[in-house]
Amino acid sequence: MTRLKCLFEHSGGVLLATNKKDITTDYLVREMRNRGVPFLRVNTEDLPETIITFAEDATLNGTISIRGVAHPLTGFAAAYYRRPELPEPKTIEGGDARAYAVHEWSATTRSLWNALEGRWLNSPFAILRAEDKPRQLSVARACGLPVPPTVIGNDFDAARGLLERHQCVIKPLRRALVDAPNGPGQVIFTSELASLSEGDRAAFEAVPVIVQSLVPKRRDLRVTVVDQVAIAVAIHSQEHEETQVDWRRGARTDLVHERIALPTAVANACVAVVRRLGLRFAAVDLVEDCDGKFWFLEANPNGQWAWLEQVEGVSIASALVDALVK
Repeated sequence: MTRLKCLFEHSGGVLLATNKKDITTDYLVREMRNRGVPFLRVNTEDLPETIITFAEDATLNGTISIRGVAHPLTGFAAAYYRRPELPEPKTIEGGDARAYAVHEWSATTRSLWNALEGRWLNSPFAILRAEDKPRQLSVARACGLPVPPTVIGNDFDAARGLLERHQCVIKPLRRALVDAPNGPGQVIFTSELASLSEGDRAAFEAVPVIVQSLVPKRRDLRVTVVDQVAIAVAIHSQEHEETQVDWRRGARTDLVHERIALPTAVANACVAVVRRLGLRFAAVDLVEDCDGKFWFLEANPNGQWAWLEQVEGVSIASALVDALVK
């Protein structure tokens, strides 16, 4: 099977906007094939190998064509957005011409996304709005979920004031990976913030961060919300020293994950947060403290979920396909 044939599996049904290396979308593809749900997988790196048309008519709904086969966007009942990459114009060499082509193809993808508005799980534009961390915390409080005292930004005095009152952690505002030109880059994990001295002021004020009160944990929870469904997995992070502050640190293969039933009020609050953020899907991170109280940390509107498919009783791919085809 050629790469382009893999790119466009079927016409009609569900459009999957993703990248060709995304394993998470592979789980969704397998579930759709098992159910016989027609789909079209669009790996956006390869969009320059397609023909895209926006006809001059009343609707301006677009068409994607490959090898003479046209796939009108009006034919898709639903669409799933999963971390597309920048288009890669393979026939244009580097430099200004390539940068220009990438810019123009990126503008065209936004037109494609707009044409599918109302059918997304999640809308790309809703994802951008929902990634606003201060907004997330405000929405969580309004929905009844407690939030640890938090300072977001580069205000050194505010962060030091919070640290004087609470034991704190520090974490990135948005991007947890620092790229390296000749290597894999460096992951920035959530870390305990031991102190802030006047000598740290310039470095702190250089880049906005999140400083947050440290919640004494019993365990971490990843709650995957799909419409009205909340699938909760407890991560037993406190069993290993390196995962106690950030369960991702150390990449332990023996870190216990367990499907659990959330208290109804907590599950409903998670669903409400996702809905009020304008989303249909999100990965909500909670902490359960030693007294059994659940604290909201963040909601990732395009979060990873494939690894949770290995947990007994968890089938997020099934829940997502249910939402896409209903």
